[in-house]
Parts: sequence; structure tokens; C-alpha cells
Amino acid sequence: MNISKIKNFLLSFEQVPTLFYLLKWIFICAILGAIVGSVSAFFLVSLDWATNWRESHLWIIALLPIGGFIIGLSYHLYGDSVVKGNNLLLEEFHSPKKIIPFRMAPLVLFGTILTHLFGGSAGREGTAVQIGGAIADRFTKVFNLSKRDRQIMLIAGISAGFASVFGTPLAGGIFALEVLVLGRIRLDAIIPSFLSAVLANYFCEFWNVSHTHYHITSVAEMNPVNLLWSLLAGIIFGLVAMLFSKSTHFWGNLFKKNINYPPLRPVIGGVVLAIVIYFMGTTKYIGLGIPTIVDAFSENLNSYDFLLKVLFTSFTLGAGFKGGEVTPLFFIGATLGNVLVWFIPLPMSMLAGMGFVAVFAGATNTPIACTIMGIELFGIEAGVFIAIACSTAYLFSGHSGVYSSQIIGSPKNSKYLREKGMSLSDVKNKRHKG
Repeated sequence: MNISKIKNFLLSFEQVPTLFYLLKWIFICAILGAIVGSVSAFFLVSLDWATNWRESHLWIIALLPIGGFIIGLSYHLYGDSVVKGNNLLLEEFHSPKKIIPFRMAPLVLFGTILTHLFGGSAGREGTAVQIGGAIADRFTKVFNLSKRDRQIMLIAGISAGFASVFGTPLAGGIFALEVLVLGRIRLDAIIPSFLSAVLANYFCEFWNVSHTHYHITSVAEMNPVNLLWSLLAGIIFGLVAMLFSKSTHFWGNLFKKNINYPPLRPVIGGVVLAIVIYFMGTTKYIGLGIPTIVDAFSENLNSYDFLLKVLFTSFTLGAGFKGGEVTPLFFIGATLGNVLVWFIPLPMSMLAGMGFVAVFAGATNTPIACTIMGIELFGIEAGVFIAIACSTAYLFSGHSGVYSSQIIGSPKNSKYLREKGMSLSDVKNKRHKG
């Protein structure tokens, strides 16, 4: 038996090429995970420094318009091709045109740090995902990947960024598979997605970077009555998620329509934010807002906290400042859950935890990833309630979301079957014309 026959014999078993496939992605994801995890560690440390420095030198908030101009001018001069951010990743996945410019990573990294340093209200997920996607797409050239493998590479980059910045590798792996197409999951990329998520999280923690811990201290008994209360909470979480998505798009469109020169948009936005923050006399609603998120699990908060965070964050991002939406969504969801205890007879910490992930699920259309994230963060004890809240919020947020380039793979109800294959932005435009 010659070498050729032996080779053909081995390849006749499906598991042999599968093994080579696995080894290939272990190698690629190990490199990707090490790079993205390390960059995420630097990013998280930088954000902590920016937040602490701002809180110790509140006068810098008065310079928010200057920070906005620096960010706006940087993108105007060097980032016109990457200004779409996360939506660019989704567009390149669905309709590949060219390799994502690497400049996306440093621009969004330092743009987000400046946003937090000067007092904008933003998150960090969008930054980490864009960094992961920009780095991952470099591998397309290095390894001469096919179109299909490039799609898998982008998924791996998204999962690496998400997992490492939040410390949730399981949720990160599923998020990247779920976020690209509304209602569908790309199972052909499941191994690379999980490998890159786990390894990126490992390398982030390797640099002794820790993540915030939240605790659900009391879980209600699972019975029909509590099930109905959970469904009601999920409906409210979904409607608020839709409010956030629409508010962000509203401010973005308003600034673009009325201010033609892009670098001037965050300047005007910065002036408004600085004045409002000064007269409010609090920095509670800017930055990540993690202290308030932690308090939402155990203390009675203001009934309007979630609405003010919706306003501050949607305005900040709409004006052109950089950062993600997810941590503000955590803030909105946790503080909303904290308020719902006034008329929903479920434990405060459990409602805060449900809202924490459910508003995120509704705004990003990723109910499975958010359910897994809730279990990773809070434990399996509240898993059923979290799943109910996330799935209901997903349904009631409608065909809207913070990622306008998401393609509808499976409509949320039969009324919108004709919109299958359309992006969320196309659906919005269609309804507006109708």
C-alpha cells in the first residue's frame, strides 16, 4: 500500500480532516487569544485609571468639549473607513469587501479612554469587540484564509474581545455566534468562537486584571405566580431596551442632520453634557457607573436612575463619543430591576440581576448569550428566571437594536416574515417610508 492510498484511506474517515481543522484553529485562536486578551487587559487598566483620575479631578469634565473635538477630529482625519464601529464588522461578515483597517483598534481604544476621562457616559464592550475584530481580520492576510474562514475569524475576534473585557468566556463565545444574524446561530464557528473566548479571558486574567463581581442574594421559588411576574418584568425590560436603541439612533441622526462637520458634533455634545453634569452636581450617570450597578443589588435607588442613564448614554454615543453600550445597559437593567421591586413581589437582587442581562438581551438581540452570562455571573440558582426575562425582553424589544446592521434571519413573530434577510436599518427605513 503506497502513501497515496494510505492518505486517501485516512481521509475517508470524517474525523481525520476534523482533527486537522481543530488543530488549525487551536493554533490560530491561541495567538489571537493572547493578543486580544492582553490588549483587553491594557484597556481595562486604562479605563480604571481614567475613571479614578476623573473622579479625583472633576474639573476635567469642563474640558469634555475639547475631548470630543480630539475624538471627532481623529476619526474625521484617520477613521472615516472605520467610523461605523461594530456595524462595520457585521457588514464585512455579511458582504465582504475589504480587510478591516487595523487603525480601528487604536482609534476606538484611545477614543473610549478619552470619553471616560473627560466624563462621557459609555461602555467598553463595543471597544473590545472592535479591537478583537480588527486584530482578527489581520489573520486573514497572514494565513491567507478563505472567505468562509475569514467569517469564522471575525467571529473569533468578536468573542475574544467580549469574553476578555467582561470575564465571561461562555457568554462571549455564544454572543459572537448569535449577534451576527438575528434569530440564528453560526454553529460552524462554535469551536473557534469558544476557543478564542476562553483563551482571551485567560490571557486577560494572566495580567492580574480582575472583573467586578455581582451577587444575587435571594432567589424566589419557581411557581406559576412568580413565573407570571417574571414575564411581566421581561416585557418591561424589553420595552426599555427598545427605548435605549431608538434613543441612540435618534441622537445620532439628529447630530448628523444638523451638524455637517463631524468633529463639531462631539464638541456640541460635550458642551451640553458638561453643563448638565455641573448643574446636576453628580457624576453618577457618566462613565461605566459600576458603583451604582453594585448598589442596585442591595440598596433602594432613585426611580429615575435608569431613565437618566438611557439619556446620558444615548446622547453621548449619538454625539460621536466612543465606547460600548453594554455596561450602560447593565446599569439601566439593574437599576430598573431595583425599581420594579416596588410592584413586582420578587427579591430585589434577583430583579436587578434579571434586568442586568435582560435589557442587554433586548438591545442586542442575543437572549441565549445573555442567559448564559447571567448564569456565569450570578449562578445557576436564578437561571430559570434569567432565561425567562432574557427571552421575553428579546421578544418585546421588537425588530430594533443597537446594531443596525444586524440581519434578520428569523423574525420574532410571523407578522414580519417579509422582513427576513433585511437589516434592522432597512426595516426601520421601510417602516418610516410606509
